[in-house]
Amino acid sequence: MSKGIGAMWDWIGSISGDRALSGLPGRVRDRVTEQQHSSEKLIGWIQLLIVLLFGFLYLISPKTFNAADVPFQPVPWALGTYLCLTVVRLVWAQFGRFPWWSLALSIFFDMALLMVVIWSFHMQYGQPASFYLKAPTLLYVFIFIALRALRFEAAYVLLAGVMAALGWVALVLYAVTIEPQDPMITRNYVDYLTSNSVLLGAEFDKIISILVVSAILFVALVRARQLLVSAVAERTAHSDLSRFFAPEVRARITGSEVQMKAGHGESRDAAVLFVDIRGFTKMAGSVSPTELVGILSDYQSRVVPAIQEHDGSIDKFLGDGIMATFGAVQPTQTYAADALRALDAVIAAIDQWNDERRAAGEHSIRVGAAVTSGRLVVGAVGDETRLEYTVIGSAVNLSAKLEKHNSVLASRALTTAETLELAKNQGYQPSRAGEDRPGDRLVGVDNPVDVVVLATERIAKA
Repeated sequence: MSKGIGAMWDWIGSISGDRALSGLPGRVRDRVTEQQHSSEKLIGWIQLLIVLLFGFLYLISPKTFNAADVPFQPVPWALGTYLCLTVVRLVWAQFGRFPWWSLALSIFFDMALLMVVIWSFHMQYGQPASFYLKAPTLLYVFIFIALRALRFEAAYVLLAGVMAALGWVALVLYAVTIEPQDPMITRNYVDYLTSNSVLLGAEFDKIISILVVSAILFVALVRARQLLVSAVAERTAHSDLSRFFAPEVRARITGSEVQMKAGHGESRDAAVLFVDIRGFTKMAGSVSPTELVGILSDYQSRVVPAIQEHDGSIDKFLGDGIMATFGAVQPTQTYAADALRALDAVIAAIDQWNDERRAAGEHSIRVGAAVTSGRLVVGAVGDETRLEYTVIGSAVNLSAKLEKHNSVLASRALTTAETLELAKNQGYQPSRAGEDRPGDRLVGVDNPVDVVVLATERIAKA
């Protein structure tokens, strides 16, 4: 029996949007489930407010009957029972999640309790059973149905509607069968409104209204759940993919008024920084893969923050190399100064890292860096299936070549005389005196370059 109910519930779930959820990664499903669990807490608090409100209204409302003449008053008992169930629900929600059967059972109790209260009205007021069919308390079923919509699972809304309709059918059948000699059924609408007569058409309208409202909410929630699942999946993907982009690039892509396409570019003055580990290829052949990846991760965890603290945008990781831009993604008037400040910070971070490594009995890591500046083109390259947001220009090529020139000069940080002068005009103050090397020849560069050595190879402390 339980297997059959479970299978039917799975079928309802499949048509209400759970099929799309089943095709998503587990972590995405967990986020959707967490959203639903949060909704159950919200439902519990709303139910608590409802029962407290109803209790307050019952206390202050004038009674149309003599309490001494009514031995049993079900409303206080119903409100007390509902309050206890609501408290249990809230406590359960704080320490665990609800299985589907507990939610179905809570809907059953909600509707059953409401129907029992409505049924008791004829006893409470000493009237025929048909008296309770005119009770406006029936409208409360729509509150209970609407509450289930907060979970974004359409199956529970449908279940609440069906239970409410079945409950009212039971009350109607009871009213017309309790006195077989006088079922009190009428076809006169005036008699129905002015007496305790039963108009079956009116009761049929109530049942249809409950079912139609439930069906409309069901369809709306199916669509809303699809949007919820899609939104959670996209948010998760956005969170995951955002780690592959610099914050500035991410903001530019997501904040663009039009969809970014390949071939769209902008030209602006900017600076480029290249950082690279010297002899990394040789190192890769002498250490284990785990140690190599550990060194690379440690190196990037120190260099990247040093760059970002000076408004640098990580353009790409090139194995052990890092390419960063300043003023390319977000225009700035201090791009050259920012780039050289970042270069100083990178050298300081590497020096501290090597001090720690030597103290731990490990060998030092040699790192080279270079900064150039000039006119760059910033934009998306690739095709419709794979795009990359990057910078293009002679300053990029020159920076890469200049970084490699460190191995020729036994230096660690280089820039061009033009970039250094520009940086000084933008407020940069060198932390050390540079060594001018005018007219240096760089491999792969046709014209001589006025190079400035900002840092030479560091002599290890004894």
